[in-house]
Amino acid sequence: MSKNTVSKRTAHCLAFEPKHLKDALLLSQQAQWPHRLEDWSLTLSLSQGLVALDAETSQVVGTVLMTPYGEDAATVNMVIVDEGWRGQGLGRRLMDEAMALAGARPLRLTATREGLPLYEKLGFREVGMVLQHQGEGGPVPPFAAEDVAPAAADDHAVIAALDRQAFGADRSLLLDRFAEVGSFTLLRRNGAAVGFAALRDFGRGQVIGPVVAPDAEGAKALIGPIIAAHPGKFLRVDTTAGTGLGPWLADCGLRHVGGGVAMRRPAPATAAQPSAPVSTFALASQALG
Repeated sequence: MSKNTVSKRTAHCLAFEPKHLKDALLLSQQAQWPHRLEDWSLTLSLSQGLVALDAETSQVVGTVLMTPYGEDAATVNMVIVDEGWRGQGLGRRLMDEAMALAGARPLRLTATREGLPLYEKLGFREVGMVLQHQGEGGPVPPFAAEDVAPAAADDHAVIAALDRQAFGADRSLLLDRFAEVGSFTLLRRNGAAVGFAALRDFGRGQVIGPVVAPDAEGAKALIGPIIAAHPGKFLRVDTTAGTGLGPWLADCGLRHVGGGVAMRRPAPATAAQPSAPVSTFALASQALG
């Protein structure tokens, strides 16, 4: 199809509803993303968003979701434009709509290098690198023994509080959904809960995240037993370059296969901020932060 023909096509943006999920899945498969229908459905259940429909065929040719965490933050995610519609400004239009949905909330997203120019034009700034590690877990290198055990139902409030300290916004709804479809492990020191890890089905296998801990050794103590308990199973961890976990994850059999650029709008203040007692060592996902 010629560029002139493509330029005459128009798309209508509508609210993203569950009836659009199957077409959205086809778009993500075209982009070679690993998401299952269940993964799309979970993210949509936490989000607001839009689909772009071809005005002639009513086919979904673009998607975007905005996942709010109270009024303190939101992520923009699942930004996909059909390959036949790229270069027509549809990605910018979808982003404008998502930012309007977010209102005054500070925004976060994980970008590809190809998407950087658009996001930078929209006021997003690079704040770090996301490293995607995945594979069939092998023998786990030694790590310090810690008090790690499955979380109980009455631990959910402390898990949400730890995540809020690390992430900077209330993600209790997300964590409640993860508890419905997965499991949590809790790290204690001197009897107090100081970290946690979540495990759930995603894509080709399972994803470990979010992981929140006071330090890298605590993060390893949470992640290591999960990998050891799933020999030969496909596992994924999305960490960040600043955590320093990448080489250890690779030694566990989860190789570095790519990632993205962590971006925020507005950019965080450059002045030194008081450090939180815990940090995020693995994301919930690249979409959800």
